[in-house]
Amino acid sequence: MSASRFAEKIGHYRRITSGMADYLRQPLPSDLKAPIREQFEKRGDRWLDLLQRTIFADPEHPYARMFALADCSHGDLSQEVRRHGIDATLKRLRGAGVHLTHGEFKGSAKIVRDGEVIEAPSGCFANPLIHGWFGGSSGGSRSAGTVTMTGTEHLAHLTAYQALSLEEYDLKKRAYVIVRPTLPAIAGILLCVLHARLLPDCGPWFSFGGTLKDSAHYRALTRYIVALARWHGGSAPWPRTLPHNDFRKVAQDIADRKKRGVLSTLQAVASTGVRVAAAAIEADLDIAETVFISGGEALTEGKRRVLEAAGIQPQPSYWVSEIGQIGQSCAEIRTGNEVHIFQDSVGVINHPHVVPGSDSTVSALLLTSLFPFAPHVLINVEMADAGEIVDEPCSCTYGRLGFHRRIRDIFSYGKLTGQGMTLVGTDIVRILEIELPEKFGGSAADFQLVEREGPKQTELALRVRPTVRLTSKEDLRNYFLRVLRNHYGGALASRVWDHSEGFSVEVGEPLENKAGKILPLHLDRWSSKRS
Repeated sequence: MSASRFAEKIGHYRRITSGMADYLRQPLPSDLKAPIREQFEKRGDRWLDLLQRTIFADPEHPYARMFALADCSHGDLSQEVRRHGIDATLKRLRGAGVHLTHGEFKGSAKIVRDGEVIEAPSGCFANPLIHGWFGGSSGGSRSAGTVTMTGTEHLAHLTAYQALSLEEYDLKKRAYVIVRPTLPAIAGILLCVLHARLLPDCGPWFSFGGTLKDSAHYRALTRYIVALARWHGGSAPWPRTLPHNDFRKVAQDIADRKKRGVLSTLQAVASTGVRVAAAAIEADLDIAETVFISGGEALTEGKRRVLEAAGIQPQPSYWVSEIGQIGQSCAEIRTGNEVHIFQDSVGVINHPHVVPGSDSTVSALLLTSLFPFAPHVLINVEMADAGEIVDEPCSCTYGRLGFHRRIRDIFSYGKLTGQGMTLVGTDIVRILEIELPEKFGGSAADFQLVEREGPKQTELALRVRPTVRLTSKEDLRNYFLRVLRNHYGGALASRVWDHSEGFSVEVGEPLENKAGKILPLHLDRWSSKRS
């Protein structure tokens, strides 16, 4: 590591520890719902003020150029919001060209409106009004990560959201079991510190990923932040490193607590929760009645089946790291991947989106940051997620606050383009998470489709965990191609892949992306390395 890179890392760690100390010194309000109510009531005025200070004050800002081309001044926008409300205004702005595609936001596509190319320098969408000290890079299988820095005010608001979930699911008397990696991934330490301030006994925290050789400095920094939280009076747990590829210890801990009369809440990404559930089923451990707060990836039908087979009650949440928490499911929602939108801090609208290279149209979610201290100032940005927005009253904690808008059937849309064949990712995910486990055993987390650039052609590999007792790779390969033919575009794709010998079956652990996530679809176009 160069001296400049080392100095940069030291500075980053200093900002994290200094900012965390600042957050921990801030007393929690006696009524944690109060700041949410206030933000909800004043969200229109606060959003307009945010745009005035960040976008309209800078004529070269990309959004300022879009507003100018749309012939919309700040005064015009204020009238629209007060006359029609935020959601209707956002739809009008989308029609006028004020929006960002996923590629435009990530910098992989030029922003062009009315024939004019709009320059978007790196970091131009970051909120200049905050002092960000805690952050990381967002993960995704189809784009580069985006650096997001969070400040104390935003972290305090996220704490209030976590308090809502504790009330909604009546979790304060439960053990709060976190299964997340340590730094440099930020979710684990973030959830640990937030819940340590809200619960009398937060923990345990099971961590995984990395070795002592390559992660010693991250583990040391993680323990320092935990010690900081404990010194300020929180119940932050020390992370316990799990053995490689082994989640039985988590299931065993939950089962042991249940024997002692203590139920648990499990906090992890959906795939990790499935691994815990599968471990419990295999070892015949009783972890029924565990509430699972999932995030980080879509809670698909296949994952839900495995979780419910172990008696776990899955409750999805929806996060976008560049904005924050978008929403949370409630106790009354028992099916699908559905959440209440946190309408105080984010605006969400639908817009039809044609998946590139296919005839499939999805209801894309366009997100707008309304909170003055959000990490980024974004208007109508696509994050490659889709879902159906509905208005439906609910008597839950979120409904009583006025959060009646929901997103149903959330999923990430994408494409596989191997050898010119394009398939909507959701079709493939169902095959990987439901149809293959039903046929060959294993669970929804045991199969992954990888696309990579080979020496002569784009290659696709179906990876299957070694724990699946596979009798024949050829049987799995033929079955996958046969099932694929039943889906749109799959008939031609299966023939092309079969003929070109560009599709194979590999036995090995699923591949992680740069953010440490294991996704059912993994694009590994920059490496032909096999494991």
